[in-house]
Amino acid sequence: MTGAHLRGFGCHLPERVVTNAEVAAQVGCDPAWIVQMSGIQERRWAAPADTVESLGIRAAQDCLARAGVAPREVGLLLVASGSSERRFPGPAAAIGAGLELPGVPAIDLPLASAGSLFGLALAAELTGRYGNILVVASEIMSRAISLEPACRDTAILFGDGAGACLVSAEAGFARITDALLASDGAFADTLRLDLAGPIHMNGQSVIMQATRKVPRIILELLERNRKQPAEVAVYLMHQANRNLIARTAKSLGVAEEKFFINVDRYGNTSSASLLIAAAEWWQTGAPATPTVFAAFGAGLHWGAVLAE
Repeated sequence: MTGAHLRGFGCHLPERVVTNAEVAAQVGCDPAWIVQMSGIQERRWAAPADTVESLGIRAAQDCLARAGVAPREVGLLLVASGSSERRFPGPAAAIGAGLELPGVPAIDLPLASAGSLFGLALAAELTGRYGNILVVASEIMSRAISLEPACRDTAILFGDGAGACLVSAEAGFARITDALLASDGAFADTLRLDLAGPIHMNGQSVIMQATRKVPRIILELLERNRKQPAEVAVYLMHQANRNLIARTAKSLGVAEEKFFINVDRYGNTSSASLLIAAAEWWQTGAPATPTVFAAFGAGLHWGAVLAE
C-alpha cells in the first residue's frame, strides 16, 4: 500500500434536523432515554426528492472540490450503500453519471455500516492501477425504519447523509499503510434489512459482537505495525452509538477524547457515518496521524485501516 494516500474528504447532510423530542413523540418514549441509550441528540432526514444517488453526488462533489481534483482525474468509483432505492442497478453508476465520469468503472458495495471502511481498504490496493479512486457512501436510513412503538430501538438511531474520500496514488496528507477486513455470515440475521423492510436488529447481539470484534481487529492491526493504542492520534469509527465508541476506547485502554464523535448530531448514518466523521475531522485544518479508521456492520463485516 505504499502508493495509497488519503487526498481529501467531503460530505453532504440533508437540511432537515429531527430532534429526539420529535422521534420520541412518535415511538412513545422519553427523549432522555434516547440520549442514555445512544448518545444521539438529533439526526438529519432526507427530503422527499432526495435519493441515495443525489446525496452521494453532492458528497463526492464536495470531496473533489476540497481536494482540488477534477472529476476527469478520477479513475475508479466505489460506492457503499445499504439503503439503495432498488435492487439493481445500484447507486454507483448513477453517481458516476452525475459526476460526468463516462467510461469510468463504478462498483457498488452493498454493505451497511462497514461499506465505506471496506471501500477505503479496497481503494488502497487499487491505486496503482486506477490512480485516483473516489470512495462514496450514501444512505437514506430514515426510509428503512418504522416509527411504531414496537420498533423504537431502531427508530431512534438512524439518520441520513453521505460522505466521500479520495484515495490517490499521488501524495496526500496521509499514507494508508495497512488494513484488516473480516466477515462472519453466521450472525447475518442479527442485523438485516429485508426486501419488505423495516430494518431488523438484535441490539444485544450486535453490541456484544461489536464490542468484541472491533477492539480485537484494531489491536491486531496495530500490533503487526508495531504500534501501541496510545500512539494513535485519532480514532475514526463508524458512528453507530456513543456507548459502543466508549466501550471500544475502554477496551483499547485509551481516552475517549481520542475518538472523533459526531453521532450526537447526525445519528447512525450507516456506511456514510465514517466518511462524514472523517470529513469533519479533516476540515479542522490540522488532522493528526497516526489515524485508525474502524467500522462494524451488517453481514457481519468489520475492519480497521491505519493511516500515517
